[in-house]
Amino acid sequence: MLDNIGAVVAARGSRPHGTGGFMETTRRQQRGRRSVLRRRRALVAAIGVLAVVLVAVGVVAVVRGTTSTPSPAAQSADPPTPTPTPTPTPLTASRQLLADSDDPAACAVSFAGDAITEPPQLQSQGALYDSLPIPRRDGAVFAGWYAGPADAQAFTIAARVNGADVVTCTDDEITLYGAWKSPDEVASEDVGVPILMYHQFTTRPEGEDGWLKGNYAYINDFDAHMAYIAEKQFYLPTWDELSAFIDGQLYLPHQSVIVTDDDADQTWLDLAVPVVEKYGVLTTSFVITGARQAPSPGLHVLQRSHTHDMHTAGDNGKGRMVNYSVDQIVADMNASAAILGVKQVMAYPYGHYNDTAKEGLRQAGYEMARTIEPGYVHAGTDKLALPTVRINYGMGLQDLINLIG
Repeated sequence: MLDNIGAVVAARGSRPHGTGGFMETTRRQQRGRRSVLRRRRALVAAIGVLAVVLVAVGVVAVVRGTTSTPSPAAQSADPPTPTPTPTPTPLTASRQLLADSDDPAACAVSFAGDAITEPPQLQSQGALYDSLPIPRRDGAVFAGWYAGPADAQAFTIAARVNGADVVTCTDDEITLYGAWKSPDEVASEDVGVPILMYHQFTTRPEGEDGWLKGNYAYINDFDAHMAYIAEKQFYLPTWDELSAFIDGQLYLPHQSVIVTDDDADQTWLDLAVPVVEKYGVLTTSFVITGARQAPSPGLHVLQRSHTHDMHTAGDNGKGRMVNYSVDQIVADMNASAAILGVKQVMAYPYGHYNDTAKEGLRQAGYEMARTIEPGYVHAGTDKLALPTVRINYGMGLQDLINLIG
């Protein structure tokens, strides 16, 4: 019994003494297992991170390969050339004129045709053409501006454009086409241009009483005259065209006529001007500027000088224009021009003129003057002694036709 107990005691003596040793052993074992688990977890985490990095690198490589990595063919090509900043297209001469103009109705007029080199010019839509050029060319006579090249070739009177026409444009631009004739062609036609001269007007078919009855045109006759000129499409030359025609530099057709009125009488303003505007016939009113300073009464009415204060008889019963000195004439005509704003053509009061009167006009800067002498204007006519076709009371439409064709 004692021997068994001793054996047991001996056996227990070979183990750690007490429970403390046992617990310590157990804790060491647990710490070892936890350490192993932590190392495993760290390894797994490291493997996961490495996998993510590898995936990310692969994605970047794929993206670069599809977007920025050039193909072998692209690598061998030249690098792309940068696109230059476009240079604005320069404006044409006509468009530049329009760009520089502050006129909302501006129209740029260009000129075309054989030997035509005139630069474009500005006109104003709704107004009459002003100062269209008259080209010069050796061995040829200018035959006018036309609305189209075919009209220019055919010299179509109805399509000929000048200062009697109202400016109309498409997209603020228009082109006029020039034509030429030979000097022999022009000379063979021997055109004579009539300058019609009216004075006062009346609504009385029987006319006015008194010694000036012949000066009055019955307004219905005047209406018939203007209607005929408009309907038959007579060409209505401007004064600068008439001057070039006299010089042999411009061709005018046989079907040409210039309409004028003397004195700017109240009957002209009240009765005749509405007729002129109704038919759109270019006319010239010779104004005594000492008596009238108002602007033109109509679009188609040009106002020119009938002197400032020389429409009065002098000491010898003739007009002052043949009684004044050159200096006096110059002063009077300058005063008239200051009111009208133009020096170009005038009408002699009473038709009286002499060499002194003509010299006074030259020195004052006037190029032309109309008399009351009967006749037609031809090439070579004295510009300071233009003849006229007088319209008297009782002259109806047939009388006009006999005079102007």
